[in-house]
Amino acid sequence: MEQNTTLDPAVVQSEQLRGYPRPQLERQGHVFLNGQWDFAIDHDAVATSPRQVQFDRRIIVPYAPETEASGINDKSFYKAVWYRCFLEAPRLRSGERLILHFGAVDWHATVWVNGQKVMSHDGGYTPFSCDVTDELKRKGKQEIVVRAYDDPGDVFMPRGKQDWKKDAHGIWYPRTTGIWQSVWYEVVPAAYIDQIRWSANVDNWSLALELEVAGAAARAASVDVELSFVQEERRGDVVSHVVRKLARDSYSLDDGKVKRTISLADPGLSYARHELQWKPETPHLIDAEITLRDGSGKVLDRVKSYTAMKQVDVHRNTILLNGEPYYLRLVLNQGYWENTGMTAPSDEALRRDVELIKELGFNGVRMHQKIEDPRFLYWADKLGLAVWEELPSPFGYSRTAVERLVSTWSEARRRDASHPCIVAVVPVNESWGVEQSPRDAAQRHFQQAIYSLSKSLDPHLPTIGNDGWEMLVSDILAIHDYDRNLDAIADRYRDNAAVRRTLEQARPGGRVLLLGDVQSEHLNMPVMLTEFGGIAYSKREGDWGYSQARTPEELAERYGALMAVIRGLPTLAGYCYTQFTDTYQEANGLVLMDRSPKLPVEELRKRTLG
Repeated sequence: MEQNTTLDPAVVQSEQLRGYPRPQLERQGHVFLNGQWDFAIDHDAVATSPRQVQFDRRIIVPYAPETEASGINDKSFYKAVWYRCFLEAPRLRSGERLILHFGAVDWHATVWVNGQKVMSHDGGYTPFSCDVTDELKRKGKQEIVVRAYDDPGDVFMPRGKQDWKKDAHGIWYPRTTGIWQSVWYEVVPAAYIDQIRWSANVDNWSLALELEVAGAAARAASVDVELSFVQEERRGDVVSHVVRKLARDSYSLDDGKVKRTISLADPGLSYARHELQWKPETPHLIDAEITLRDGSGKVLDRVKSYTAMKQVDVHRNTILLNGEPYYLRLVLNQGYWENTGMTAPSDEALRRDVELIKELGFNGVRMHQKIEDPRFLYWADKLGLAVWEELPSPFGYSRTAVERLVSTWSEARRRDASHPCIVAVVPVNESWGVEQSPRDAAQRHFQQAIYSLSKSLDPHLPTIGNDGWEMLVSDILAIHDYDRNLDAIADRYRDNAAVRRTLEQARPGGRVLLLGDVQSEHLNMPVMLTEFGGIAYSKREGDWGYSQARTPEELAERYGALMAVIRGLPTLAGYCYTQFTDTYQEANGLVLMDRSPKLPVEELRKRTLG
């Protein structure tokens, strides 16, 4: 029997609140559509329209049907799923539009409103939106239907850690099908601010702003931009927070766009500059209020945003943050939770991950084979955590895989380009999807092309061309080495001569580190161990890791000894330890999958930092 699920925005807001889903372009009045939807599984993807679907159960959005939290908990193979909800749409004033937003739907999504198809989108990790105003009925409930097509056997889509076998095995985890990030809507005026991108030039003490207006752009004539920051002032034991204005100006629109460089008053002295710079230890953010006006000065739209004075550079073998050497202490994070899969159980859970990683002694995180929810990046921005963003890989190489990777990566970088926390990007990991790079010229060219695409989208952000091995082009030599022999680790990276031998002769993981005749070009750049360790401790049968500790005491001893060796290697510009949490059967986390530490946090922190 079919269900008719009507979403009550008031209930959804109170029960499913997840934090503003687009944190760098915040507009008042958004409404979450998370909650119970009607649901159906179409195992063989037979249905092509909502009329052909029998909605026979309910699902909790935004949790994937493979998860317990969704209420479905079906980890079998199926190619398509269908969602439906009914809602009371807000009353729109003249010229207003209703925009429906999806944070992420895996893989191919099609949306109908009141029986009319409004859009389709390819890509399981990136957001999309649709203007549904013209499909709304004047009275009564509005029907929204979503179909997600996601073939579990398709090896040519960016899958990340999603397993192609029925049961999770090895380093692979359960699949994620359909909606797995928030669904929400907002009402916008006829002309509205649609895109914002920030970038900073610390050397010139300026911010670059790129802005796009959508809708009836001809009515919009200018935007006002006001920048401020909150400065903490201490007088004895009394702490106060004072809002300091940095800049205020108005810019004319050119074909619905603004592209300007905003020069800030340079405080001159280094300590005064530091009060405005972002780094993990002092994550100072700059607040922005942006107002869109028509030719008469009337306010059309107003949004809030934020940015930061942060600049990352690579100079020879050193990583620079705001012009100063910065040693990266990263931990690998798979981004999965016990009952909710790739979807965090709450916004507070995302914040707690950032806090816990910092408490363990790390200043950064490598999000592995997953483009994480923007709310995680928001908390990393706000609380201070450096992030490496990574493109999920396919399992196979083809022209289709290339097209999908380029599209997904372009959308991801467009979404996340302004987040201060992102200090490097990883378009390829361990030759996944380009396994034949040593022998196949096309796959080598793809490595070079996706690196160049990354640099074209953000020329100043360090890009790791192929994290782990078989590197053709990169800004950082990122090496994976899980050797449990500490003497061997020390010998490979103890000095420049040892690093040269390692790059030219060693095969960690059985793979060459550099391809072709590019070795000499790579010897004078930062070197990082970006996967190592993987010491597992678990009481559950069948769990595994790259090496095993039998007791918590052995885990503490081995982890501490390994980190002491890593800290003593002067050739390294940083590292990334594997890994933050246990993830299903992979038990080499410092904490369990429920985020309970395997040792007291202070004890782990002491062994991280020495």
